[in-house]
Amino acid sequence: MFKKMFKKDKAEAVVAHATGQFVKLEDVPDPVFSQKMMGEGMAIKPTSGTVVAPVAGEIIQIADTKHAFGIRSELGQEILVHIGLETVALKGEGFNVLVSLGDKVTVGQPIVEADLDFIEKNASSTVIPMVVTNSMENKYDFDWKALTDVVAGDTVVFESKTK
Repeated sequence: MFKKMFKKDKAEAVVAHATGQFVKLEDVPDPVFSQKMMGEGMAIKPTSGTVVAPVAGEIIQIADTKHAFGIRSELGQEILVHIGLETVALKGEGFNVLVSLGDKVTVGQPIVEADLDFIEKNASSTVIPMVVTNSMENKYDFDWKALTDVVAGDTVVFESKTK
């Protein structure tokens, strides 16, 4: 009982990873994301190819095919950003990764430059899902924002708090 009384909740704001239109994860045209098989999250239909860090943290994953990256936030969230759908097949073409594995990054720091025209022509969608892959561990409470248009590195899309 006393632990609960003195426990300080830690919170973290997560910002848009791209500029564009907010998309509910349930509306992403891919069951892996829409059925939340990889975790809680949201997506953006981008209007710009610059994909930024949604939180401050460490780069813990960069896909060999450059289409996805993972960040461990200061709060401990493991956030995966997946650029486009069916983009593994592009074998890295259309993506320029600006960071390295293990890099410490700041909120809004550019991580990947994506060629949206190329992705539009060669993949099934340019939508960019972002999921908290360790959300199933039930360590966090999420406060989702009701949004339409978002700005990379600026618009808070959700807040996470430790339980």
